[in-house]
Formats: sequence, C-alpha cells, structure tokens
Amino acid sequence: MNRAVSSVRTRHLGSFCTSSSSPASEAWDGRFRLHKPRGQHLLTNPRVLDAIVRHAALRPGDAVLEVGPGTGNLTARLLASPVESVAAVEIDPRMVEAVTARAAALDLAQKLTVIHGDAVETDFPEFNVCVANIPYGISSPLIAKLLFGTYQFRTATLLLQKEFAQRLVAVPGDSEYNRLAANVRMVADVKLLMDVSKRDFVPMPRVDSSLVEIRPRAVMPDVDLTEWLAFTRECFGQKNKTLGAIFKQKRKILDLCKRSQRTERCTGGATGRGIILGVLDDGNDEACGDDDSSDRAAVLSEEEVGAFKEKIAGAFESTELAAKRPSKMSNDELLRLLRLFNEQGIRFQ
Repeated sequence: MNRAVSSVRTRHLGSFCTSSSSPASEAWDGRFRLHKPRGQHLLTNPRVLDAIVRHAALRPGDAVLEVGPGTGNLTARLLASPVESVAAVEIDPRMVEAVTARAAALDLAQKLTVIHGDAVETDFPEFNVCVANIPYGISSPLIAKLLFGTYQFRTATLLLQKEFAQRLVAVPGDSEYNRLAANVRMVADVKLLMDVSKRDFVPMPRVDSSLVEIRPRAVMPDVDLTEWLAFTRECFGQKNKTLGAIFKQKRKILDLCKRSQRTERCTGGATGRGIILGVLDDGNDEACGDDDSSDRAAVLSEEEVGAFKEKIAGAFESTELAAKRPSKMSNDELLRLLRLFNEQGIRFQ
C-alpha cells in the first residue's frame, strides 16, 4: 500500500540534514548502503543540481512532482524555489526518512509531501511540473505513464541515462530513431538540455546521463492512441525493413487478421494498464503477441487469408509507403498509413 509520509516529521539523520543557511550540503557519509542495481545513484554536484532547477523554469504556485528524491539533494532546491509544493515519490523507506528529515531541517517541511511507494504503480497527486533524477530502470514506463496516462502538466525536466536520452530525442533517419521516439513525439515535444558526467554521482554509475525537457503538445493528435501504439510496435519491430516486406510476412498477416476479426466482434476493446506502460519499449519485437489462446488456435481459411492480403495491398495502393522503412519515416507518414489500414478494416489492438 502506498503511504503518504507526514511533512512535519522532525527526525534527523546526521549529515543528511543541513541548516537552513546551507541548503545544499551534498556530501555522502555512507550512513546506509546505496543499492546500485535499484538505480540508487545520488547526484552530488551542486552546479548540476542548480542547473536542473534553472532549466525547469519553475514559477510561483507550481505544484512539483519529483520521482526518486533519494536523500533530498534536488528536493532541497525545489523546496527553496518559489513553488507552492513538492510531492516526492520514493520506494525506499530509508530515503523517505532522509528526505523528510532534510526538509524539516531546512524549515521547509510544510511544502513537502513524501509518498512511499513504487512510482510506476503509485497514483500521483495533481502536479503541473515534473522534475526528477529518474532511476534508470524505470525511465521508459515512467515516461509512458506521464504521457499516455491521465496527467496534465506543463513540462517534465528529467535526468536520464545518456543512451536512453539519445533514443528519446532521435529524429527519422538517425541511427537511434525507434518506436520510443516516434510514440513520444506523437504527444510531446522533446529536447536535450545538457549532458551530465557519471562522476557527478555517488556511487558512480557506469554511464553518463543527459537532462531532457518533455513538453506535452497543447493539441493532441486526432488518433486512437491505443491503435497507434500497437501499430508502431508492428512497424518498429523490424524498423530497417520496408513496410511492404514487413506486412507481407505470413505470421504477421495471420496475427493481424485474427486481431482485426476480434476487434470486429468486440466493441471498445480494453487495452489494460500493462499495454500503456509497455508502449515505449523499443526492442526488436518480431510481432505483437496475442494473449488469447483461443484466438491463437483459431484456424483461418485460405479465403479469409487471401481476402486479408488484398486489404493490406489496398492500403498500400496508390502510395509510395510500401517501399519506405519505419526508421526513416515521419509520424505524419506513419499516421497516414495507419488510417489507410483502418479504412480497409485492418486493426492493430
């Protein structure tokens, strides 16, 4: 169960706490062990911490969401800014105690609420700005939750693993361009702000980091996002093949035919939380699996398969898209193909 920790707790934890005249003491005294496999790397460079807050462009009255506050190095600066409140989500109870004590020592506890829970599973309170040094292991599901959930916010300023950030900001034609970038750019604008050395963390991770800004679009695209997300999974599973080659594969034809038939039978098919949280995975999925064993076992007649092939051919007819590769296509081109498929009765959910 998620637990909101009182913002007035006054327990002090040695050097985790600082006086109000020195809000940025980042020295780590090793009072408890940090778990690298859990992504517990504390950002300790004061200049970098100051730069993150500066890039976030916080305003008076902002409600800030921070994920993984650790011992409060970034939290202290957020609390000292003119924002109205900071809600910090932390899974480690030791960190909960440390950041709570840090705020109390700074006499800023009234602005902080600490939520003890898993950030991927926890329902966030209302916020309009997210600022966080995210544990590397939850970068993809957390960004998916922010952008494809129900949250409305102005901007997210996130410190991510550098390689992940490069994939996130990639554009069509880049070697790093993938489903992650295509899906995020459908609903948000993303830009790289600065790189951060691994030497600025304790314990030092194996890779460098990058700070990115994610700004949701003011006008969302006119598309069924669940259908779009399933479609891009099919396309980017083999992103360097041409679309014509991708959609001629027998396995894919059979899978899409079953899926389209199921969509015709069911109205308003539910997608489930797991699908939404997995939409930013950018591995080489050969196909979108079907969890319904009865559909997998269904036998399609040659006539059904032949008719479905004609639908695919009809979608590509009079366009140049069959010869294009997903890794070099804009979202507008992909969206045009999705609409052509849907017009032919081809569904991807």
